[in-house]
Amino acid sequence: MTKAIRIHQTGGPEVLTWEDIEVGDPGPGQVRLQQAACGLNYIDVYGRSGLYPVGDLPAVMGMEAVGVVDAVGDGVTDLSVGDRVAYPMTLGAYAEARLIDAVKLVKIPDSINDETAAAMMLKGLTAHYLLFRTYPVKAGDSILVYAAAGGVGLILCQWANLLGANVIGCVGSEEKARLAKENGCHHTILYRDEDIASRVREITAGKGVAAAYDSIGKATFEASLDSLRPFGVMATYGNASGPVEPFNPMILAAKGSLYLTRPTLATHVSTRELLLEGAERLIDVVASGQVRISVNQTLPLAECAEAHRQLEARETTGSTVLKI
Repeated sequence: MTKAIRIHQTGGPEVLTWEDIEVGDPGPGQVRLQQAACGLNYIDVYGRSGLYPVGDLPAVMGMEAVGVVDAVGDGVTDLSVGDRVAYPMTLGAYAEARLIDAVKLVKIPDSINDETAAAMMLKGLTAHYLLFRTYPVKAGDSILVYAAAGGVGLILCQWANLLGANVIGCVGSEEKARLAKENGCHHTILYRDEDIASRVREITAGKGVAAAYDSIGKATFEASLDSLRPFGVMATYGNASGPVEPFNPMILAAKGSLYLTRPTLATHVSTRELLLEGAERLIDVVASGQVRISVNQTLPLAECAEAHRQLEARETTGSTVLKI
């Protein structure tokens, strides 16, 4: 027997329960992991609350972790017992041990510790697809980053700065503004006190941004569109304030022939090639120190409900790691 965080029904943080589960031997193409730490992500909230489906209940929650291979199934040739690996976007991460398909795993070098590895895969690969695939950022581009002091936000700001972008970050407090600026954000907007689109126009001398990376959803949708330059790209990739309501596509024409996309990390790691392309680039910038992963909260996995409460209350900065 091993322990895991499961839900038997969807709802608030209180539905997360710490309980015994059975983990058997790996089948063909699988390995068994003894896990060291799990990442906490907003997609975990979406699954727990019922916004995103998680399959049959009860279900083990969590989407990313780091661990060590302790058993290998038939047909697995590129992993061995003792290999240290991490993964994103695979439900069942909130567990002391688990089975997982080998093709979903990425080897982690010793230069990256467990806390960093647990926090970097889902958020870092999200930043990767936004910056390199959704809108390929070029030197001199102005971009708008929401939740700039959050886990994805801090990575986005650093990596975009590395690419030569002018980074504008939306934050909820002066403390978060300071943190964003320490991580590559050139300008900050206090979204509770300032009009986002007006400040963006002021910062960019009226031009607007090339891309808006919006993880907030409903509450900021129009502000994001109004912040874009002609032909700008709006990536709505999260729903922290709720899903965007239906709208008339003609609004994109009126605001400057804009592009709108709703990308997901699941699509961007759906093949081994896509996963490795992003992971190799991410590991390179983290191992070299060019992008730092800010783990600003750690809790035991058994206290997962409190971690969810803190995340939803916007009490966190950077990444939260659940230790096993």
